[in-house]
Amino acid sequence: MGNKLTFSSLNALESGSSCLACEFLAPSESQNIRVHAVTQCSPSPLVSCTARVPQGATVSQITAANSEESRDQSTSSRFLRDVHISTRLMEDFLQLAKENTEKDLETCGTLGAFLKNEIFYVTTLIVPKQESTSNSCQAINYEEVFAIQNEQSLFPVGWIHTHPSQSCFMSSVDLHTHYSCQIMVPEAFAIVMAPTDTSRSYGIFRLTEPGGMGVLKECQETGFHTHQETADGSPIYEHCSNVYTNSNLRFEIFDLR
Repeated sequence: MGNKLTFSSLNALESGSSCLACEFLAPSESQNIRVHAVTQCSPSPLVSCTARVPQGATVSQITAANSEESRDQSTSSRFLRDVHISTRLMEDFLQLAKENTEKDLETCGTLGAFLKNEIFYVTTLIVPKQESTSNSCQAINYEEVFAIQNEQSLFPVGWIHTHPSQSCFMSSVDLHTHYSCQIMVPEAFAIVMAPTDTSRSYGIFRLTEPGGMGVLKECQETGFHTHQETADGSPIYEHCSNVYTNSNLRFEIFDLR
C-alpha cells in the first residue's frame, strides 16, 4: 500500500560500470529476451530492454474502471499536458515484479519522459534497488535513478508500484510520495497495479488541485494515517484523464536491482 520514494537532490555517481543491453524481439515474443551487447554505462549493472511495436500506432485514453469513477474524474481545473505511455509498459512491469508479487512483496519503479510539442512521452521505466514488505516499498540508492534521468534529460513524470494482495487505491503513504512528484511536475501520475483486485487491476491517479495538493501540503504526519477533507469538498486524489496509451511508443527498462 505504501511506497516511500525519495525525490531529494542527490550526488551523481562518479564512475560507470558495465551493463547488459537486451531487446524484446517482437510483440509475439515478449517473453524472449536476448542479450545482444555489453556496453559501458552508468550508474550500475542493469538490464536495458527496448520494446518494439509495429507501425500504425493507436492512441487511446485510459479511462476509469467503472462508470461512477468516470463521472467523478477530472475534478481539477488546472490545464494539464497530455501524457503517452506504451500499451505494454504496465504488463512488462508486472512481469518484472512477478517474483515479489508471489511472495506478497511490493515492487516500485519510476517513469521518465521527454516533452515534445507539449506532450510527454514516457520512454523509460527505472526499477531501483529497493526494500519491500507486503504493504510498503522503499527505493534505495536513488542517486542511480537520478543519474539515468539526468543523462537522458528525462522529466520524472510518475511512478508505478504494486499492491500484491491489496486493492487498487492510494494509501496515505502513497499520497505523500506522490505529492513530492506532482509538486515538481504537475502532470505527474501514480500507477497502482493490483493483480488480485477483481474489480480493478490497476489505476492511474493524481492529487486533485487545489484540494488534494492543499491537504498534503499541510499534513505533517508520517506512516499510515487518515487525512482531513479537502477545503472544496473534492476527493483527495482522482483518476487521470490526460494519460493515453500509445501502441507505437518504444520504451526502455532499467532494472537496477
